[in-house]
Amino acid sequence: MKKIALIIALAMVLCLGANVSAFAGDKYRIAWSHYTGWEPWQFIMESGIMDKWADKYKIEIEIILVNDYIESINMYTAGQFDGCTMTNMDALTIPAVGGVDSTVLIIGDFSNGNDGIVLLNGTSIKDLRGRKLRIVELSVSHYLLTRALDMNGMTERDLTLVNTSDADIAGLFITESERDPKAAVCTWNPPLMQVRNVKGANLVFDSSKIPGEIIDSLVVRSDLPDNVKKALVGAWFEAMSIMSSRSKAGQNAVKSMAKFAGGTLPEFKAQLKTTAMFYKATEAADFARSPKLKETMEYVRTFSFEHELYGENAPDKNVVGIQFDDGSVIGDKGNVKLRFPAKYMQMASDGNL
Repeated sequence: MKKIALIIALAMVLCLGANVSAFAGDKYRIAWSHYTGWEPWQFIMESGIMDKWADKYKIEIEIILVNDYIESINMYTAGQFDGCTMTNMDALTIPAVGGVDSTVLIIGDFSNGNDGIVLLNGTSIKDLRGRKLRIVELSVSHYLLTRALDMNGMTERDLTLVNTSDADIAGLFITESERDPKAAVCTWNPPLMQVRNVKGANLVFDSSKIPGEIIDSLVVRSDLPDNVKKALVGAWFEAMSIMSSRSKAGQNAVKSMAKFAGGTLPEFKAQLKTTAMFYKATEAADFARSPKLKETMEYVRTFSFEHELYGENAPDKNVVGIQFDDGSVIGDKGNVKLRFPAKYMQMASDGNL
């Protein structure tokens, strides 16, 4: 789902005039792709919740599934959508670095075990030393790996990375496990669930060890009208209220999400357990104001620069400014392209949408 593509040069060309909303008038388009924490967007469309909130503000909002995650972000960056679901790292390294002033409008969840590292014949990260590891390079899996290595006094030089697509990674690990006693992989759910089921496989590190660092959000153009932002936030947290309830409506909502995601209900519920969903708007707003978010984005921008996700010619990691709810900025204050306001989530919490 979260594979990174370096599209910076293309984005620079396509995003001339990207400060203008993708569609003039009162119609807006939001892209999303399959992931446990984003499946609610389909429910929001099918249930009529989005239409209700859009009607309130006399606008039209279309929520569109794009099956290719990176392509959805590329399309947003190129101006074909007004908003798109993406991780915090991808928001920085694709649209923000590409020149699109973007706002993290809704912090929906963070990975709390959905991303992990699995080994055969090993019980710790230190057992990775000298091994080959299958991974989607320059993805949040790669970020997870560097954090795990750093926390254990290791670097990427201690092992060999084998770049593998997310579509193939589980199958290849399963095949290799039959002949290679040192097979290793770093991936996310649902492939992570598959590789963990291999006989003799051990999960040695997962995103619960770095809580709050792999963040899943709805990102929109910063110049999107307030009424559009309010409608999106209102619809999302109405869906969260239904989804998290013990009512029949809540159970049916989760069932519909599992079905649309292409898995079974038990599989979807298992993935929800490793996804720290912000079901309440106040929790999401508090997270956006938390000092931990600044620390996380410092880790993320350092990783991104060191792995040339800012582009080969970027002089340092300060070329893009990242602004937080209190107005503070890390990076270039004159080139703020990624923003984390709590404003709209707080409005939802206060019932002021």
